[in-house]
Amino acid sequence: MNLKTAIRKSAQTLGTAIPMILGILMLISLFNTLVPVSSYRILFRGTAFDPLLGAILGSVVAGNPVTSYIISGDLLRQGISLLTVTAFLTAWVTVGVIQLPIEIQFFGKKFALLRNLSAFVLSLVVAVLTVLILSII
Repeated sequence: MNLKTAIRKSAQTLGTAIPMILGILMLISLFNTLVPVSSYRILFRGTAFDPLLGAILGSVVAGNPVTSYIISGDLLRQGISLLTVTAFLTAWVTVGVIQLPIEIQFFGKKFALLRNLSAFVLSLVVAVLTVLILSII
């Protein structure tokens, strides 16, 4: 394969992906606008299931690491536990339920599902380890 063929194929793939990416970004923006951070306090009631709920919500909402710092501060100021916030934010950045169709298209169904499932489980593990480490220090 020569350089021109590679560039042409890459451009075709990008042209196919751009509408899907734009649609997903608009969907994420719409959800983040319609569901303000202040409403998360209603969902998280201080139960043992809060970290699991946080990871599920973070998996669906999705976002980028930069905004996660702002959201984490807001959630902690609202009294939501560090364990829940960490599970939420780790899933927010690593799991992508909304982006799943694009991942399946580019990487295959098995890989995309396995990556998202392992990222979800590991978001809970990271949350527990974070709280344990911070309690020791």
